[in-house]
Amino acid sequence: MTREEIIEQVNTVLAEEFEIEDSNFAPDAVIYDTLELDSLSLVDLVAVIEHTFKVKIPAAELPTVKTFEQLYDYIESHLA
Repeated sequence: MTREEIIEQVNTVLAEEFEIEDSNFAPDAVIYDTLELDSLSLVDLVAVIEHTFKVKIPAAELPTVKTFEQLYDYIESHLA
């Protein structure tokens, strides 16, 4: 899967899950602010990413994934 495919799929899945236009997903945008996440919706975010990409995101690593760019990087580096 190419980086462009990862970006497209992440944006599509998150736009559907959180009912937000994917045009709001700038690479340097903060995920929590853009998606207006609370603790429950953060669990939803992790579940959607793990299910879609078959990538585990341990709770200890969540604080390191703040922007969409960091999320794309994380997924790209952890794909099997």
